[in-house]
Parts: sequence; C-alpha cells; structure tokens
Amino acid sequence: MFKRIFCALALSVTSIYAAEVDTYTGKSAVNENPGKVAVLDIAAIDTLAALEVPLAGVPENVYVDYLLEATKGAATIGNLFEPDFEAINALSPDLVVVGGRSSKQFKAMSEMAPTIDMTIWEDTVGQGLDRLAAYGTIFDKEAEADALKAAFMDKLAHTKAALDGKGTALIVLTNGPKISAYGAGGRFDWLHTKLGLEEAVKDVEHTAHGEAISFEFIKDANPDILIVIDRLAAIGRPGESAQTTLDNPLVAETTAWKNGDVVYLNAADIYIAGGGIQSMSRTLDAFLSAFTSG
Repeated sequence: MFKRIFCALALSVTSIYAAEVDTYTGKSAVNENPGKVAVLDIAAIDTLAALEVPLAGVPENVYVDYLLEATKGAATIGNLFEPDFEAINALSPDLVVVGGRSSKQFKAMSEMAPTIDMTIWEDTVGQGLDRLAAYGTIFDKEAEADALKAAFMDKLAHTKAALDGKGTALIVLTNGPKISAYGAGGRFDWLHTKLGLEEAVKDVEHTAHGEAISFEFIKDANPDILIVIDRLAAIGRPGESAQTTLDNPLVAETTAWKNGDVVYLNAADIYIAGGGIQSMSRTLDAFLSAFTSG
C-alpha cells in the first residue's frame, strides 16, 4: 500500500516539474531546471548562453568567439559529429541537447540521459525562436526569452526597412577557390524571405551545399547586393579567403561590386551557429552596419 502511494506521489511530482516543449522530433516532456546540461549543438549553446543558462558540457571547439566566455570551465564532451561517450557518462548530465550536425546522436544520447533534438533547419528564424521559447520554459526563463525575442524582432524590422529598395541579392559561399550559391528555400533562406531581399537568380538549386557556380554566373546574375559567407573562415581552416577568391574581373563587373555593396558576413555566426538568437542578431548587425549610417 505504502509503495503504491509513494509511486503515485513520485509520478505526481514528476508531472508537476516536467515541461512539454517543441523539439525537432515533436513535443517532448523535459524536467524543468535540469542541473547539469550537456550541449552538442552550437546554435543551442548560443541561445542558452543568451539566457545565462550554465553549461556543464560542450564540444571541444565552439568556433564562434562570442561563446568562449559562456563555455569556459565546461567539460569537453567530444565534437559536433562524434561525442565523447565516456566523458558524457562521467558527467552524468540531467539533460543532453543535440541538434544539426549532432542530431544523428539523438538515439545514442537518449540511452545515456534525457535528450532533446533542437535542430534548426527548414525555417531558421521560426525554429530559432521556437527553440528560444522552449529553453525559456525548461529553465524558467520565459521573461528573458520573451525579451530576447522582442529585441530580435525589432532589429529584424529595422534591418528589413534599411534594405527596402536596395535591389536584388545573391548569397554565395566560398570554400577556398570554390563558390556555391544559395537562394530562397535554401540553407540561408531567411536572408531573402525575412529581410525582403529579392533573389538575383530565382532557380538556384536547393541543396545543403548550394549550387556550384562560376564567376560568369555571378556576372550574369549581376546582383545589387552580394552576400558572402567564407566556409574556411567559419571552420577555422587555412586557405584562400573569400575576399581573395572574389577579387575577379568578372565579379568586378557586377553592380554590387561597383557600388561597394558586398556584405561579408561573419561566417562562423551564420554557418556554424545559425538559428541561435545571438547569431541571428549579429548577422542583422552586419547588414545594418553596411546599409545605415551613424
């Protein structure tokens, strides 16, 4: 009898302190205010850091400099693709967060500790804000999450207004001497759809790695704004920079190049931490810096 009552009470307490939140795999019940949090996704680290949630375990390389302070002192638990299972087991986390590059580890992590997949992919801004709200619920920081969302939406509106009437845009990613293009519906879709930037080319292939293009492609597209992401800079590897790659006579014929409307985004922010609330805000800052004065 006592055992049955105890179990009932335990279940009741669990239900009181469990929050149901949206994740990449659907609704998930998560115990509120988990003590030790291990995170294998940079966008998740970004948003959790903005909410001032302590991190117990993080990948060996977080790539973006603005997260170094927030991850200082946290245990190293592998990298974005290969977790250190022994380190995670030793940490004994109350919650593991995977996403993006580490999402394939969801099942393995779930066998070790409560785990949620917070991948951000199809809708960077929408899912990024969904994740922000979910973390606010889990860590009892709803007010802080609401404030971060409001500030971001205000900056988004301001940036869209600054870009209004500035013409067409082409998003390119350099990987040393190689160049690929992305359009609306692609990996960096929100730069078109949320900022109101018309595509210079409307039939760019929608692939994870973009459509391989040439200098002639950029010349023929003739964008008014050329948005550049340097993959090698994002992942910290040596090689030809985006500025060097694009310093080409054909690219120089574009309206964007002639007018100086070439926007070099912080590559790690958008390529590695894309969807994190700080990453998205910092990306908007790059456009505001380029298209507003004072």
